[in-house]
Amino acid sequence: MSFTTIPILDLSLAKDEATKPAFLAELRHALMEVGFLYVKNVGISNDDFERVIKEGKAFFDIPEDEKLKIEMKNAKSFLGYSRLSAEITAGAIDHREQIDLSTEHPVPEPGAPLHHNLVAPNQWPSDDVLPNFRAVFTDYMKRMGEISIYFTSLIAEAIELPNNAFDKYFDEDQQHKLKIVKYPDAGYLGAKGKDGNQGVGPHKDSMLSSYLLQASHHKGLQVQNMKGEWIDCPPIEGTLVVAIGQALEALTQGVCVSTTHRVLSPAAGEGARFSIPFFQGVKRDAEFEDLENVGVGKVPEHIKDQRRKVLERYGTRLDDCEFTFRTGGVAKTLGEATFRNRVKSHPDVGERWYPDILASIREEQVRAAQSVGIRPSAGTPVAA
Repeated sequence: MSFTTIPILDLSLAKDEATKPAFLAELRHALMEVGFLYVKNVGISNDDFERVIKEGKAFFDIPEDEKLKIEMKNAKSFLGYSRLSAEITAGAIDHREQIDLSTEHPVPEPGAPLHHNLVAPNQWPSDDVLPNFRAVFTDYMKRMGEISIYFTSLIAEAIELPNNAFDKYFDEDQQHKLKIVKYPDAGYLGAKGKDGNQGVGPHKDSMLSSYLLQASHHKGLQVQNMKGEWIDCPPIEGTLVVAIGQALEALTQGVCVSTTHRVLSPAAGEGARFSIPFFQGVKRDAEFEDLENVGVGKVPEHIKDQRRKVLERYGTRLDDCEFTFRTGGVAKTLGEATFRNRVKSHPDVGERWYPDILASIREEQVRAAQSVGIRPSAGTPVAA
């Protein structure tokens, strides 16, 4: 049967030559059969995790006018604060409030491609209201960047590739991103939640891997197994939840699986759920043609055969979210595709800074909907 729980791996075992082979075997199982895993003993202390959680939660308690000073639509970078219910996933509103950050970079040079606007300085909350916030998250993103690159080398080893197989897809000063997210409970949402309890709609992450720090006791994160069932991924103290992205699935010729997941809003009376996901970046000008046809080299046939046997064992893969990492679209590079997805997910930013791009995306969506006999609602932005 398909997976019914999420495996837990101990990263410290990978650093001991005596236990590393067993760790890599467990990792290979998680990559091929689940696409999600918990990882513990990552090299960040519980005290440091608690400091990150404390600062992250404190952001939502600052005055509204301080948040709006750094609202996402104020900048071209899609970094900054998003009001409650401002983002769209799978064609529906996500009931969450958040701030998007990234490892710090300068403003792009004049004349740079539009998607380079994603790599830019952060909009930080004022030190007057959160004096420790910037230092805490700058340090956390740096450490998580190092952990994610190391973990990717272990993924390569787990499928018998050289440990530096993915290095060509990282920029020298690679940008990584992070969100701090608050999911209000259904009681707080009231009328806003009348269309459902979608914290985040069903989706697959687009890059190589992401690392979620679940910052409160609530359940809500769910992962879809190959039978189409939703499996809970509850918080476990001292762990990060690792999700495999579509870029990794493409680069490994389908051996490492990217799994659909979603977040449900807490029930009324349970209080807000908090989470802090970190998204490992990938070289922004990496071309789909190279990613799909050159990639990281040939995965050994006996490793591919293990993945084929998983598919044979469980039959057809039932999935609420299609694999979208493909050549043949408007975008030719991963950065362009990411940029268009950001415009789609944040139409308020698109309307202000990229109206022509947003218009073309909406036209594409209308044509796609008509091709399958669906008529988009008038006045409603359609988004994948």
